[in-house]
Amino acid sequence: MIACRPVTRADAATLHTLLQALSDHDGGGPVGPVETLVAHGFGPRPLFHALLAEDTGQVLGMILFYPDYSTHRGQPGLFVQDFYVLPEARGRGVGRRLLSAAMAHQDWGAGYVTLGVDPANRAARAVYDKLGFRPRGYDFLILDGAGLEALK
Repeated sequence: MIACRPVTRADAATLHTLLQALSDHDGGGPVGPVETLVAHGFGPRPLFHALLAEDTGQVLGMILFYPDYSTHRGQPGLFVQDFYVLPEARGRGVGRRLLSAAMAHQDWGAGYVTLGVDPANRAARAVYDKLGFRPRGYDFLILDGAGLEALK
């Protein structure tokens, strides 16, 4: 039976492995070290929440999320930063269970869920479309490195 549970500090290496698998799947590079997950997820002011999906102790996938807020809606939401289901577990409803569990786990009154998807990942997009996700209408941008330093 598939069950979802919060990630604990003891699960940090497992979470890291799943995050790296997601990055590899998307053609990304190495993810931050496991120590940063511990520091930012299990310290005095956690910056994210994460859940694992398991079937009789076998890890099937994970979701990492945090609060979002929409000034247009005037309400809080749930932003999914990372979401991954192992290839051998796909098609079993694991992703839907993880999203449902994330909504049940959040305690800030989320009225919507936002996530990003690699435009080349047609399989993931098909799942999100089936669940009812729709484009938000704008691109996400990031500022880091020299550009960020110039703001300081």
